[in-house]
Amino acid sequence: MFSRYRKELCLFLVLLFVSFWTIIFSRNPDANNIFQSLLESRFLSLRNMENLARQIGMYGIFSLGMGLVIISAGIDLSVGSLMALLGTIFFYLLTGGHPWVPGVHWSLAIVILLGVAALIGLLHGWLIAKIGMPAFVVTLCGLLGYRGLAQTMTRDTSIGYYDSVHDVTGLESFLTGELFGMPAAFIAFILICAITYYALHLSVFGRYLLALGRNEQAARYSGINTGMITIFAYIACTVLACISALFFVLYTAAVVPSMHGNFFELYAIAGAVLGGCSLRGGEGTVVGIILGTTVLLVLQNMVNLLGYDSSFSKVITALVILGGVLVDRFDIWKLISFTKTKTARVQNSEVSSFHSSYSFSFSFSQRYLSARPAFRVFCAHVRHSLRS
Repeated sequence: MFSRYRKELCLFLVLLFVSFWTIIFSRNPDANNIFQSLLESRFLSLRNMENLARQIGMYGIFSLGMGLVIISAGIDLSVGSLMALLGTIFFYLLTGGHPWVPGVHWSLAIVILLGVAALIGLLHGWLIAKIGMPAFVVTLCGLLGYRGLAQTMTRDTSIGYYDSVHDVTGLESFLTGELFGMPAAFIAFILICAITYYALHLSVFGRYLLALGRNEQAARYSGINTGMITIFAYIACTVLACISALFFVLYTAAVVPSMHGNFFELYAIAGAVLGGCSLRGGEGTVVGIILGTTVLLVLQNMVNLLGYDSSFSKVITALVILGGVLVDRFDIWKLISFTKTKTARVQNSEVSSFHSSYSFSFSFSQRYLSARPAFRVFCAHVRHSLRS
């Protein structure tokens, strides 16, 4: 069990280490003793904990969506620009920013916003899975186009909900307030984590997604509709970005399209990669994404508490992404094992790498798809190639 969850355990230890030193550096120097100074540290203050929980909730929601895309061996660089566009559309609908767009109730605006997000995810997935365009190119076009469209809609000025036709104070107080003593964004994040955990780890969709990320060709030969799985992953990413955008725009009460959501896609990638999601695909857990996002935000919180410039947090994000890629590249996680495992030595490295790439497909097919004739032919072909 420890070997299976070694990534998450190591991340939890890193989180404890970072939190401990943040408490040390932000302690109260005027306290009577060392224990009181630690308990009265700025990091453990009620206001800081509330703000940190709210940030974890808002950033964690779209990081989960990015994690699903990365597990499928894809990438989405348009998350930040998409959130700026969705926030602009939301306020556009509330205020009736165009004669052809009358002001609508906030409930209808949310439904329209979720529909727009789903259609954008469908477009991304269709271009990538069906047309065969690289995910990097498709989402890079979205990064530029969505923000440009939002700036065009507002004429590059800010837009808010103060001129809305219908009253939105109830929605604002609900999404920016507290539930059960915790920020609403954090409660929503917990619920979405539970749903995502079931979808990724306890459902057939999750197995298909992992198989797609490990080896798309082998998954296709296994009978998996890889195109539909890819489309669903991108739809989930954009819908979760839409939910997070609602919390952000109501928390900030306005959207400046040229600035809103800047570098959010990098924060999402950093949280997912730090949480153990391999950029090569096929690896990642919901718990890892939660811990990775939390560690990243605690590090940024430490920078703010120590009085450094907030721009220095971008340096931390860059180092986190670099460190996560290096850990994945050299497979350092396998060196941190709590149990001794015996591994068979294979003299031919090419045969070993080829066999490992299809090992998941073999075990997967025996459980679910062993009756498919086409896959039996494919297995026979692979066994013949390995013998030769």
